[in-house]
Amino acid sequence: MIKRERPVTDWLPITKKEVELRGWDELDVILVSGDAYVDHPAFGPAVIGRIIESEGLRVGIIPQPNWRDDLRDFKKFGKPKLFFGVTGGCMDPMVNHYTANKRKRSNDAYTPNGEAGFRPDYATTVYTKILKELYPDVPVVIGGIEASLRRVTHYDYWQDQLLPSVLFSSGADLLVYGMGEQPLRQIIDLMKKGAPVSSMDTIPQTSIMRPRSEELPKHKAWETLTLNSHEKCLRDKLAYAANFKHVEQESNKLQARRLVQPIRDQHLIINPPYQTMTEEEMDQSFDLAYTRLPHPKYNKRGVIPAWEMIKFSVNMHRGCFGGCSFCTISAHQGKFIASRTEESIMKEVEQVVDMPDFKGYISDLGGPSANMYKMKGKVQEICDRCVSPSCIHPVICHNLDTSHKPMIDLLRKVDEHPKIKKAFVGSGIRYDMLVKEYNKLADESIDEYMEQIITRHVSGRLKVAPEHTSDATLRIMRKPSFKHFHSFKKKFDKINQKNGMNQQLIPYFISSHPGCEEVDMANLAAETKDMGFKLEQVQDFTPTPMTVATVIYYAGVHPYTLKPVFTAKSANEKQAQHQFFFWYKPERQKEIRSTLRHLKRKDLEEKLVGGTTISNPTNSKKKTHGKRKPIDRTSRQPEGTRPPKKKGNSKRHSRNK
Repeated sequence: MIKRERPVTDWLPITKKEVELRGWDELDVILVSGDAYVDHPAFGPAVIGRIIESEGLRVGIIPQPNWRDDLRDFKKFGKPKLFFGVTGGCMDPMVNHYTANKRKRSNDAYTPNGEAGFRPDYATTVYTKILKELYPDVPVVIGGIEASLRRVTHYDYWQDQLLPSVLFSSGADLLVYGMGEQPLRQIIDLMKKGAPVSSMDTIPQTSIMRPRSEELPKHKAWETLTLNSHEKCLRDKLAYAANFKHVEQESNKLQARRLVQPIRDQHLIINPPYQTMTEEEMDQSFDLAYTRLPHPKYNKRGVIPAWEMIKFSVNMHRGCFGGCSFCTISAHQGKFIASRTEESIMKEVEQVVDMPDFKGYISDLGGPSANMYKMKGKVQEICDRCVSPSCIHPVICHNLDTSHKPMIDLLRKVDEHPKIKKAFVGSGIRYDMLVKEYNKLADESIDEYMEQIITRHVSGRLKVAPEHTSDATLRIMRKPSFKHFHSFKKKFDKINQKNGMNQQLIPYFISSHPGCEEVDMANLAAETKDMGFKLEQVQDFTPTPMTVATVIYYAGVHPYTLKPVFTAKSANEKQAQHQFFFWYKPERQKEIRSTLRHLKRKDLEEKLVGGTTISNPTNSKKKTHGKRKPIDRTSRQPEGTRPPKKKGNSKRHSRNK
């Protein structure tokens, strides 16, 4: 197929010249983003820009502006008529910049050629403060994952302290949390009518600051819950932990309360979220006029890795009802699943197959959790009253329809496309929903789906996430017992054998998660070794804002019970756990043996590294007053740590793990 040059006007303008090419002399809205501009529905800034365009407004994007020079990038379009929109990008910039042990990353997947250094730490705050200094009279609306997950007092792992809402820190006028299509359309509608941003105090899924001396904005349908103040959270970790339970529950309720948190002389007001997007609303967002390509400006700078990873993928839905303790998906995308219609998905499939360099393979046909498409409650009234953060833990809800038939039908329809050789499901699959012992009310579609996936949609390796083997740790993670993974593996192996295939099962695991101790990791290594695994997809727990696990990490207690939970926090403690993933590496075996002898677990020593003696036994017998002398490994990143994943309107990577 001949590659045709598209006119630059097919993209939203990112230079003054492109604005002039459209015959415009000013813009209504200017977006500032920490990412390079990729005009694709998996990239939040593109989605927001296209929605603004669809509302008849003139919009431009300033991608990755230079914040270190004379700030000319921020000035190139002048003042927008309505407002500036600011996002740190598809990942929280701190997760983007730093590893689990706080070492600076050398790459950025959302920048051409993967180059690092094109966005600041805490980008939303940095960009907003610059705009407020340059254009103090222009409203700034912040959104995206950084703003969404930092909308209330939160623990920041990189500064090791509690920070107030990013709305307070940045000085922005309005914060949009979650997936922003619904509130954005209401904001634009009001602005078109001439309403000032200061009057927009009851828009759902937004947050505002107001003086404590003022009455709260009136809304007849909303109840209000006052959280512990930011100052009290600073003084009392239990107050911070207690807040989180309310924040998580109200974020995931269909009939939520408005949250109010005092910060100094102001009130942070977090309005309840919108109802879950309908299929029509989802289609409306995904069917906009995306080119699906990076802006031509980047052609000479190199490929943008995050786009390269998903350019031949199709996202079927948003949200996740798993509620995992370490995961940010439900905090940003919501607990309830918002699905697209089959027609919209097939329309995007047609766009993918028509791309000039398409070779017949769709890299991923999935979602945050691939097998949740079109799943919802059987009786909506039960969902309306629900306060549980998970629909599948500690058991699968009796009201949840877990039929996999809509996905089976869609996968078969894609398979029948004459230009598609294979459509892979690269997103993570919730294996627990495919095990009858756990999903007791499941119909026969779970077996049909699993056979379809293994025989038609796996590129040699199926990725699933048991995360741990310890039931105690798994309960804190809000994950099922590892015995169900054994059942899943048996089913997986049986289908492989039946079809004469040799597909691999690739399990993901986390070390140093709250509730996990060294002996738990040793048991994990031993049990997975017995199952024939040499672990690759492993990660050291990284605390990120708006998760249960992060609250436990900082406060030392579970936010729902306020009871203490052990967490490995020092670099030495974390490394001591992480090492067990690599029992098969000779350079790790001496230290593993020493650790297990200290723990008096000769049985695990025999299982993992055999019973040979260590080369310098006197070191292992030194008195350490009850604690094994730590080894300093702070200068080295743990081996096997997963690379940064893409965020925003995307798939499993939104876990921010």
